[in-house]
Amino acid sequence: MCFSPTASFVSAAAIATIGVATLRHVKEPHTILFAETPMLFALHQFTEGLVWLGRQGRIGPIGRDHAAFLFTMYAQGLLPFLMPLAVTLLEPAGWRQKVMIGLTAIGGVAALWDAYGLMFLPSRLFVDHESIAYRNVMTGSLAISLMYILATCGALLLSRYRVVRWYGVVNVIALTIVELVKAETFASVWCFYAALMSTLLYWQFSRGVSLDDFAPLPWLRSRFARV
Repeated sequence: MCFSPTASFVSAAAIATIGVATLRHVKEPHTILFAETPMLFALHQFTEGLVWLGRQGRIGPIGRDHAAFLFTMYAQGLLPFLMPLAVTLLEPAGWRQKVMIGLTAIGGVAALWDAYGLMFLPSRLFVDHESIAYRNVMTGSLAISLMYILATCGALLLSRYRVVRWYGVVNVIALTIVELVKAETFASVWCFYAALMSTLLYWQFSRGVSLDDFAPLPWLRSRFARV
């Protein structure tokens, strides 16, 4: 598939449409973070569309660099923490939730590491085989990459909810294929497919969710019960 500004903007619009539909089905506040996944990915794809425009000289280098920073900050400095946190909030109390809390902590470490590198060390981007590659000396660490994958995919695969688990499965499959085929542009390509696959989450919320369906952390549940 050829990646381009058109691909980024069209996918952003399509995913945002599903994202709005997903949010319309939210019934409990603690499910909002997970329900926002498609919308956040839509915004993410939109920022990469701006990066493409910058690469083509259609917007200035300052705008291009800011868009690239936003893209990488979400992909590497936020997502490894936000994804397991969102899944943890959905999970009823029990061993799965306890493991997810640990995965969220691991993702938080990876996110802080990557965020520091993105904020304080130079990054560069270039086009490789019609996809954008992002490079930073800190975010390429093997250990941090493994922590990232463990946190983001592990929490999804542990979920008791079938659609959430399937989202984890397709992400692992996509991650493996992208690593084998387009490793140089991994962040861009994997995030593109993860964004497209996030539309699966619409089916989880369109069926209707309630406090009994998604039991969050005990302290959070008691808080909402008093509202």
